[in-house]
Amino acid sequence: QVQLVESGGGMVEPGGSLRVSCAASGRIEDSFHMAWFRQTPTNDREFVAAIAWRVGYTDYADAVKGRFTISRDKDKKTVDLLMNSLKPEDTAVYYCAVNRIGLARIATEYSYWGQGIQVTVSS
Repeated sequence: QVQLVESGGGMVEPGGSLRVSCAASGRIEDSFHMAWFRQTPTNDREFVAAIAWRVGYTDYADAVKGRFTISRDKDKKTVDLLMNSLKPEDTAVYYCAVNRIGLARIATEYSYWGQGIQVTVSS
């Protein structure tokens, strides 16, 4: 079992930056891939970014590429998402997730989820 706890959300003005972090507990295998998804009340859960736990390979949704950076600290078992140049459309609940098999953009392929954390971009 893996437990995930997100932290660091909040409110920021457009153009600002925010970092959200995910702390994992339990056994994290080298084969795992960690990801961030986001969801608004009217949309399905949307892929944001993912990182391969062992080698650090990353993947980003087109909507955030060049603005967001995903990183992991294997010793601390954390995954961070640094969000720059934030836009109002980035407003959502952000979820951390674990895929036990591979790097994927589909939410149903992820086995473990955090409880989510609100990010609001507004002036």
